Amino acid sequence: MLKHPTLDLLGQLGLAGMAKAFADLASNDDASSLGHAEWLALLLDHEATYRNDRRLSLRLRQARLRHHAVPEDVDYRAQRGLDRRLFDTLLRGEWIANHENLAIIGSTGIGKSWLACAIGHKACRDNRSVLYTRLPRLIDELAVAKGDGRIAARLKSLARVDLLILDDWGLEPLDGNARHHLLEILEDRYGQRSTLVTSQLPITRWHELIGDPTYADAILDRLVHNAHRIEMSGDSLRRPASPVAA
Repeated sequence: MLKHPTLDLLGQLGLAGMAKAFADLASNDDASSLGHAEWLALLLDHEATYRNDRRLSLRLRQARLRHHAVPEDVDYRAQRGLDRRLFDTLLRGEWIANHENLAIIGSTGIGKSWLACAIGHKACRDNRSVLYTRLPRLIDELAVAKGDGRIAARLKSLARVDLLILDDWGLEPLDGNARHHLLEILEDRYGQRSTLVTSQLPITRWHELIGDPTYADAILDRLVHNAHRIEMSGDSLRRPASPVAA
């Protein structure tokens, strides 16, 4: 008779993980040998796991990562110059805690976006907010937001994200509005949050890409000077009729 009232109470308290564990234990004959403290420990463990899983799912949905990439699947055997010790260090996330930046540089198809998403996935596991976007798409979205009066709110939301991933940096030159919006984003985030960029172009060409020297100096000062770097080279990892692997 105790089972149903207890389950109802757990549900009312929002303890869904404990409720499921309670139902499972109550129907398990082996659980009768457990003491009260062991029961409680199991219930609490299930509740903690349930909440962690829900929080991670929410973080991943909000991150909108391009690839379902996880650190455990990173291929260090591929000949592309990926330093395992450096990447393992970056996965630990101390650079995010210190509000530093990261640039992943390499030719097309070498796995830059995949590695960026693996880092983003690990940051979500660590309960950090993450947002992935391609830089060309973000620039287009900001242009639309400026036109309909949402630009301030959009920039504010970008400033709050713990890790902002800007993929495909340097695919096309930046116009005046794009330079201004990019500087605003990096200014808001400098020393407060971390930004990860991927690019096919070496950093030495970024100043030229931005175009305006004054904006270029300001943007790169906020992005590059405290940035860790992963620079890779080699053949594309893409294969016909198969997913990108990293």
